[in-house]
This record gives sequence, C-alpha cells and structure tokens, in this order.
Amino acid sequence: MADELDLLRRANPVPTDGPHFGDGPLDHHAERRLNRLMQQRTSRRPRLLWGLAATAVVGALVAALLFTDQTTAPAVAAPRPLVVRADSTPVSLQTLAARARAADSSPGLRKGTHVKSWSLGMSEDKPPITYPEERIVRWNADDSHTVIVDDGHDRTTQTYPPSWSDAPPQSRPPHDVARLRAYLQEATYTDTALDTGQLLDGVRVLLDTWHLGARESATVAETLADAKGLKPVGQVTDRLGRRGQAYVYQQSATRRMLIMDPATGAVLGLETTFTKADPEYGVKAGDVMDYSAWTR
Repeated sequence: MADELDLLRRANPVPTDGPHFGDGPLDHHAERRLNRLMQQRTSRRPRLLWGLAATAVVGALVAALLFTDQTTAPAVAAPRPLVVRADSTPVSLQTLAARARAADSSPGLRKGTHVKSWSLGMSEDKPPITYPEERIVRWNADDSHTVIVDDGHDRTTQTYPPSWSDAPPQSRPPHDVARLRAYLQEATYTDTALDTGQLLDGVRVLLDTWHLGARESATVAETLADAKGLKPVGQVTDRLGRRGQAYVYQQSATRRMLIMDPATGAVLGLETTFTKADPEYGVKAGDVMDYSAWTR
C-alpha cells in the first residue's frame, strides 16, 4: 500500500500549487499524468511504452504514411538506431550554443508543438512492438488548445478549454541558463538538481509544449553545454531526412542521442536505444526504445 500511495502522490494530476477548477474537467497535462498512474497501477510489471507525449494508449501499428502532407519518412515497424557519419567532425555544444545566439532569423517563440514519435511497447508474453504516433498541439487566442493525435491507424482530435496555469511548462521559458534549469526542474516535478538524463527529459517536456524561437533555442543549447557526460559524436541524418549534429549520453543500459540543428542549435530529436539485451522482454542491444522528432 505504501508504494501505491507514493506512486499516487508523484502522479497527482492536480498538484497543490496548480489552479483548481472545482468539478471541472482535467486539462491535457493532468489527464496525461492520471493515465500514466493508471497504466502503472494495473500492470503486474510496468510496460515500457516510451513515446513522448500525448495519449497514454496508442492504437494498432501499421506501416503507413503519417497524416500530414509533408514529405517525410513513413513510420516503420522496427526503426534502426541512427548512425553517425564516419567522415563527419563533431561540433562541441559550446560552439553550437554560440551559433544559436547568432541565429537571429529563426522564427519566434510560439506555444504549441508538432512531434512525431516511435515508441517500443514491451510485455512479458509478447514480442516488442514499435508504435508510431504524430501529435500536433495548437493553442488559440483565448488560451484554449486543440490536440490532434494520429497513430497511423486512427486520428483523434480533442479541444481543451482555456487554462490559466502559469507554472512550467505552460509559462514562457526563460532566456538564461540558471532560470531555465529551475524551470525544467519544476516542469518535470523533480525535487533535486537535474542530472543529465533528467535535463534531457526536461527538454523533451519543453518541446512538447513550445515551438522555440532563436533566443530560447540558444538558452537550451547553453544549458546542455554544461551537462556532464553529453558528448559530441558527429553528424547524423534523422528520420525526417534532416542533417543534425549528434550528442550522446550513456546511461546504465541505454544510450540517449540528442540531435540538434548545426546552424541554429535547435533541438531536432531525441533517440534512446538499448545497450544491453533483455531476453525477458525480447529486447536486443541496439534496439530503439523511443525516438521523437520535433518540426515546425
């Protein structure tokens, strides 16, 4: 019971410092946290369903083009990990941050997101399956917003009423490193200073809420430049055909790869791959756990 109560406290869909709406509906972020709680509570062992974002339940996998009219790669059943070009030269995050500061022509900050993700779903009695998803969040002048989700099989649209929350990640991201670290810590409900893995999680939460402008991208790049263990490895081509500089962070059984625009310093994507096999779940070293690509 103690473990369940602790889980409930951490997943609280309506934190004490958040706005209260009486008996009104939960907003999108509260609903996500409640869904995550229910997933963990009902599973004998938690399913590792890693997609960033949006809905907690993903429909059947199909190898089909995602619904936008952009020319992009189709979702695939088992994406291979991105490969660093052997002839490329790594670029330090400090250099990329300086480029980001000089990229004044980038679009300005805008609330909303457009993310395409591939997520590995695992269970004890079935082989791993990769689920594709595309999510678009559009905010309106009255602070209401619409979420469009497409999993390659079904497309759903949900409109949410205005939200008056001024807590991260709903509030505007700051333009200096110290304040951004504090912002990401609050946005990820982390009680202690962020380590590199948590910092990458915070960037993911930020990009699931905002289209960053030049100043915000530069601040993110400067913050990541101070992260321990995040190493430049060279150039990659991401799953949307974009060239980017890759930075790798090794954890106990996974490798996280951050892909950034070499000219503007904007974050293009995040990939997590297994570095160790897990026969119980049918996972091999090198399998992609999750991948997210943000577009405008």
